[in-house]
Amino acid sequence: MAELRPYPLSRLVARARRELAARDCVFDLPRRKFFTGAAGKDLSVSFHGRRASTPFGPAAGPHSQLAQNIALSWLAGARIIELKTVQVKDDLAIPRPCIDMQNVGYNVEWSQELKVSESLDEYVKARMLVAVLRRELALPEALCDTVFDMSVGYDLAGIRSEKVQGFLRGLMDAKPHIDRLRAELPPELRDVEVAPRVSDTLTLSTFHGCPPDEIERILEFLLAEMRLNCIVKLNPTLLGPVELRRVLHDVLGYPREVDVPDAAFEKDTKWEQACGFVSRLSKKAAALGLGFGVKFTNTLIVRNHRDFFPKAEKEMYLSGAPLHALAIRLTARFRAEFGDSVPISFSAGIDRGNFADAVRLGLAPVTVCSDLLKPGGYARAAGYFEELVKAMDAAGAADLASFTAGRLERTKQYAERVLSEGRYAYARNKEVPKKVASTLKLFDCLTCDKCVPVCPNDANFAYDLPRMSIPLTAVRKGPAGWTRLDKGSLALEKKHQLANFADFCNECGNCDVFCPELGGPYVLKPRFFGSLEAWRETRHRDGFFVEQAEGKVRVHGRFDGRAYSMETDGARASYSGEGFRVAFSCADPEGTVSGDALGEVDLTYWRLMDILSKAVLDPRAPNYVNC
Repeated sequence: MAELRPYPLSRLVARARRELAARDCVFDLPRRKFFTGAAGKDLSVSFHGRRASTPFGPAAGPHSQLAQNIALSWLAGARIIELKTVQVKDDLAIPRPCIDMQNVGYNVEWSQELKVSESLDEYVKARMLVAVLRRELALPEALCDTVFDMSVGYDLAGIRSEKVQGFLRGLMDAKPHIDRLRAELPPELRDVEVAPRVSDTLTLSTFHGCPPDEIERILEFLLAEMRLNCIVKLNPTLLGPVELRRVLHDVLGYPREVDVPDAAFEKDTKWEQACGFVSRLSKKAAALGLGFGVKFTNTLIVRNHRDFFPKAEKEMYLSGAPLHALAIRLTARFRAEFGDSVPISFSAGIDRGNFADAVRLGLAPVTVCSDLLKPGGYARAAGYFEELVKAMDAAGAADLASFTAGRLERTKQYAERVLSEGRYAYARNKEVPKKVASTLKLFDCLTCDKCVPVCPNDANFAYDLPRMSIPLTAVRKGPAGWTRLDKGSLALEKKHQLANFADFCNECGNCDVFCPELGGPYVLKPRFFGSLEAWRETRHRDGFFVEQAEGKVRVHGRFDGRAYSMETDGARASYSGEGFRVAFSCADPEGTVSGDALGEVDLTYWRLMDILSKAVLDPRAPNYVNC
């Protein structure tokens, strides 16, 4: 099973700074896509009384789990960052692949993939990394007000556990963690200002049949005992089976195989129950001087009717266009009940075409997941702000306070519009990314580079190789010495190549969805591990661990499940594998080989490891291996 392995803060900072200098990028996001303001518009919003410079953010999910994910979201303009949901059970066996964005969006991952203690560390690292990037980019203070919003689930016992309580307390007062991590920063950055209160707001996830009385007890505890400003995330099943199925199937035209099981409605909170606890909790929060709001919505449980996920997964979670229509319908119903008295945050099918519409309804934050998993990745957010500025210009609004005036009536109108305009219907969302007949190989491909930005973890990266023909040779030791065996050659026809940093790859499958070729970049492209331990543990995938020390390069590689090792100083090399250990001159390996072997020694794998290590260690192209 693939496991995420967090990267040290020192290396994240080194990579970001080197990449800025060498390529004008940070974690493969080009500077031209960084958020640097919005044509003089004030996009700030208040979130639980805290100023955020924009209403945009990533939804709790794949874009807010690792420190570099959060930094990428921030660079793209996110200023309310909903951290990935943490729960007491932190040893989940998540199916692989787990994200299917072929059209509307489905997934089977629903909580953090790290240990709770690792999540705490990642979120503190992310806050520090954002502070470093703000200084490095010299961004004005007015554009940098950022809220980190915690997310937990799914039952009171788990949230009251010492494991989750330690997580919450750790983010409410992160000084010990900041002090420890500060030592990883270069001396000139160790004085960077990082507030010890990383977060004091929380969005409660109520997925997986969390009963309404349990939801209320959890929020009472978080408000009264933890003194946290809270939002409760609610499910689209609040619409009820008749209305939800009418909208999904009869109005939007999604086929009946997109089936919400009856059990989802039976287990989830009913409308009257939600209205009851929202009313009571709003009053309680106000009495405590705390903020309280709701979020629409969680994803929607549907039966697994596709071939993408393992058959053992009976259910999956729908997102994207149809969820937008359902969540807006629910938002309109809620506002008809509560007016403007309860703040609403939003996450469902947000993209460039509707971000400004959602912001104009006074929803904050407006968070995104599915759209950022499409080609362009985090860079797609730049288009959101472009459209928002256009809409504000058309409305004659200089700030969001004036832009959102009349939002109650507009919510009702927009809820009707999304059902009639067609862009959320099945007919507009049934196409899948096109594939060609060719299968990916270790080297050379169409080099469209789609796999790099669609990875939320920035696990895929590009590197350069000289065009060359690699001789495929072997040697065999006999009574008269070593004999050379020629087996042809391998042509590398493209300078631009692609690889995968395995520590950040959870094999979600998203890069495979958008790759035009067959096989999946995360499966067939070279995989580089951040440690020898990680390379040894991940036996189900081929890959490499490269290290450089004292003028020597050491590489451990696995090809077709077989392990090989090499060490070189550039002039001579040692090379070993199952049944052999040899040494030779790099300039003439076949003519200078010495050592022992039980049979034929294939020198192809040495050449591949030598070529790959030189490429990924090139300091002119910063990546997670050479940083």
